[in-house]
Amino acid sequence: MAEKLAPEKRHSFFHGGKKVFEWDQNLDEVNIYIDLPPDVPKKLFFCKIVSQHIEVGIRGNPPYLNHDLAAAVKTDSSFWTLEDGTMHVTLTKREKGHTWSSPILGQGTLDPYSADLEQKRLMLQRFQEENPGFDFSQAQFSGSCPDPKTFMGGIRFD
Repeated sequence: MAEKLAPEKRHSFFHGGKKVFEWDQNLDEVNIYIDLPPDVPKKLFFCKIVSQHIEVGIRGNPPYLNHDLAAAVKTDSSFWTLEDGTMHVTLTKREKGHTWSSPILGQGTLDPYSADLEQKRLMLQRFQEENPGFDFSQAQFSGSCPDPKTFMGGIRFD
């Protein structure tokens, strides 16, 4: 049932009319997807993740991304892979349930409506995680949605 509450589509960040990356999130992670240039050997790509910074590029060239992250991540469980012409970076949130409005600090921030939809989806994911016998995939919020990280005493860690 949790897959029913997965993001319907990725958010895209454009700069200068070109797509820089796409991204999505769940309660635990933020995922960044970067289209790789063709004809570059896979072993030349790199990604360096530190608690509040990311650097991505091709060895021997200036970094493609070299930015602070919107929030802190757990570096020991964050990782990156190359698959089907895409670099997939998985950032494990240090604060589970925190709704990110963008993975990169100050860039590509979601508009208020999209940010509210994202927060509602994460809140439903939290309900689903805490009540696995119920199906929240058709649930809706009327009005503003509480913060999934702090609602009713916050997320429980078992």
